[in-house]
Amino acid sequence: MMEVDLIIAGTALVALLIMAASALTGWQSWLALKNRELEMRQVPAELENGSPEGMARIEIADLKERIRKLEAIASGVDL
Repeated sequence: MMEVDLIIAGTALVALLIMAASALTGWQSWLALKNRELEMRQVPAELENGSPEGMARIEIADLKERIRKLEAIASGVDL
């Protein structure tokens, strides 16, 4: 009876080790895939920052939106 228990425990331990090894391999492969995806997505610095004119337009639009909100608050209108 004791030998059967040892065989079952040993088999379960080996099965657990096999499952852990395959899960670790899968995890490493998934991380490598995500790393490759991030490397492919990287944009050159000049495209990332954009042109100065475009950034100025965005800032002006942001300021106009802030002014509109402040004027609405001053006149007592809820946004």
